[in-house]
Amino acid sequence: MSAKHSKNFILLFLTALIWGVAFVAQSVAMDYIGPYTFNAVRSLLGGIVLVPCVFLFGQKKKSVIDEDPSKGTAIDRPGDMITGGLLCGIMLFLSTTLQQVGIQYTTVAKAGFITALYIILVPILGIFLKKRVSVQIWISVVIAIIGLYLLCMKGSFYLGQGDFLVLLCSLCFALHILVIDHFTDKVNGVKLSCIQFFVSGLLSSILMFLFEAPAISAIFSAWLPIVYGGVFSSGIAYTLQIIGQKGTDPTIASLILSLESVVSVLAGWIILGQSLTPREILGCLLMFGAIILAQVAPVQKASS
Repeated sequence: MSAKHSKNFILLFLTALIWGVAFVAQSVAMDYIGPYTFNAVRSLLGGIVLVPCVFLFGQKKKSVIDEDPSKGTAIDRPGDMITGGLLCGIMLFLSTTLQQVGIQYTTVAKAGFITALYIILVPILGIFLKKRVSVQIWISVVIAIIGLYLLCMKGSFYLGQGDFLVLLCSLCFALHILVIDHFTDKVNGVKLSCIQFFVSGLLSSILMFLFEAPAISAIFSAWLPIVYGGVFSSGIAYTLQIIGQKGTDPTIASLILSLESVVSVLAGWIILGQSLTPREILGCLLMFGAIILAQVAPVQKASS
């Protein structure tokens, strides 16, 4: 594994680590505020946190006039930045909203499994974008899905009303990964992340005022999970995702990010004192094995 790929792996793994622990914070926050309020506040907080980072780190990229547009390497064009930020923000808003609504009608374990199905949706959608995926990567995806099933599912599997909403959430997450893959070489990652949070936060705020009655006192009562969700899970983790995806095959990126399911189980074990069954341990091992197999696989990216 090259130094660049090692760096990207670490960034994406850190993203999965932060997201996995965020399940605990999100669960605690729901005791005080509604899902739309939580999504709105944490997204806006994530955007605000990144504003100073834009001025500190967002100016290091070369300007578009320093690049040769004919080579397709020009970056930070205003049009690309706005389009990328809007699309990422909309996909982020749809995925988090569908997940929050759907989880009310299904189990947390099943929602976690269905959400992580983006690991197979990404390569399937990639076929339509002329992105080839090696056989070894497909094998890694299958192993990861088996591991996820053992990790998340305890009984029989059937699809209910909430499950279809979470499946749509998984589709939006897959599209979010592919949108990032498309724009990550064209725009500054910190700026893109900042814009997507303000877009997602504003859209979530509309639902918050339409369907919930947010109270300032309740928001302050949930300050700790909100800070974690806004600063770490949103501001830091999603930015690490954008930076880590640069030069990384989107299918491999989705596999690494799916480790959030493993981390969430381990976080429940360490933080909440929940027990781990042999079935769940086997699921974790299969997930890690799939990631290792994917990292040594010969990935091919087709030219458009």
